[in-house]
Amino acid sequence: MAQLQPKLIIHGGAGSSLKGKGGADAVRQSLYAVIAAVYPLLEAGGSAKEAVVRGCQLLEDDPRFNAGTGSVIQSDGQIRMSAALMDGTHQRFSGVINTMRVKNPIDLAAFLQESDDRVLSDVGAAELVRALQIPPYDPLTELRLQEWIQARQNNFAPGAAGVVAEQELAGRGTIGVVALDSAGRLAAGTSTGGKGFERIGRVSDAAMPAGTYATVHAAISCTGIGEDIIDECFAARVVVRVTDGMSLHAAFEKSFREAGDRHRDFGAIGIDATGAIAWGKTSDVLLAAYYDGTQIGDTLDLPPGLISSSR
Repeated sequence: MAQLQPKLIIHGGAGSSLKGKGGADAVRQSLYAVIAAVYPLLEAGGSAKEAVVRGCQLLEDDPRFNAGTGSVIQSDGQIRMSAALMDGTHQRFSGVINTMRVKNPIDLAAFLQESDDRVLSDVGAAELVRALQIPPYDPLTELRLQEWIQARQNNFAPGAAGVVAEQELAGRGTIGVVALDSAGRLAAGTSTGGKGFERIGRVSDAAMPAGTYATVHAAISCTGIGEDIIDECFAARVVVRVTDGMSLHAAFEKSFREAGDRHRDFGAIGIDATGAIAWGKTSDVLLAAYYDGTQIGDTLDLPPGLISSSR
């Protein structure tokens, strides 16, 4: 069987605006650095799942994004993070919900790929961290702390934590990675610190098939308002449409048109088994970058409402 050209697309959030060209350039630099670090793994024959985990780790470690280090704080002053990984080859989903004091939540999701119990909530995730002897880690940054203190003074009135630490982006978000490897395997991963100042126990879309889904046909990761993504069951919806014969671009276009009609606010990225790469958004801004083996590109300066694709 001939080897395929690997494909990779990543995202770092979605929202309403990037303030100033300096903001876009800084985000672009962060995203391109992850592409540069992860794509060689695919070129060397690494699996899509391995590439997705590595990409999510790097994005979680960048305090610019709302996942891992730099996650937003919930209303009670705690950071709770969620992450999911889906292996398209085996159509296997795993994840953790509202885990605390861990550096890379995606590592827990990756471990659970081989477990009989593949999605764990807060208590179970904490027990897994202890069982794996993962050292405790504080993902709090000074900027997120100041953000929370200011919000508390206003009794957590709507206004929300930004996806980007410098608050260049207003809105909510996650990080995510989707990959196709040279053997034709697909995988998707998503990680988030939540939407910030939320009610204790709130569950995001990231660790649900609504926000992360992959099969042998397509793989999708979403970002934006989690409740809107859940209501659309967006990632799974797009994959089902591709499975039923739609092109990835057509599935994105139809699904985002429906979401827009219902005034949803989010973005998504995806790759299908043919190597098509697609992205779309109902939000004004989607922080995504991709590499198709010959060309690197991003979605930072694209107009609102765009659905597009590349090979």
